[in-house]
Amino acid sequence: MSGGHGHVDSSNKRIALLVAILAALLAVSEMGGKSSQTNALSSHIDASNLWSFFQSKTVRQTTLRTAAEEVDATYKDGPAPMPPALKAQADRWRQTAQRYDTEPETGEGRKELAARAKAKEQHRDRSMAAYHMFEYGSACFQLAIVLAGAAALTSVIWLTFLSVGLGIGGFGFTVLAFVAPTLIHL
Repeated sequence: MSGGHGHVDSSNKRIALLVAILAALLAVSEMGGKSSQTNALSSHIDASNLWSFFQSKTVRQTTLRTAAEEVDATYKDGPAPMPPALKAQADRWRQTAQRYDTEPETGEGRKELAARAKAKEQHRDRSMAAYHMFEYGSACFQLAIVLAGAAALTSVIWLTFLSVGLGIGGFGFTVLAFVAPTLIHL
């Protein structure tokens, strides 16, 4: 170790600048990863809630259809005709059950709920893919910083080149995470 504040090797200045750039890129990658992870979790919860609502609609629809069919079966070949009020109620049950299939005005029919849930699942999957790309980028940046520090201490030039290479790799993963997270699967 040199004991003074004398001349600092210019290659160490360049390595210090490299470390600063890598650290800044690492911060961007980490922020993007956290944001993607949060988006994925939120979309997963939303999709789960929508599928629960879909199942609830399906159960209610099945219950109404079964009730209407039971009324029909009870009076089909019975000795007494079906009371008009009961027939009207069975018809309302069938109409309500039919309406549960699609409700475009509210977006809460089974078809609309399934479409919304699938869209949330796609968003979740894309966010998870981005999260993984950000994580790969962050790992590259962290390793690059370590190697740059080792290069500054040892003056081994190939460590600097390896650090730059990992930094470029980290930058590539981070850009992919932002623009095309599903382009490659690792």
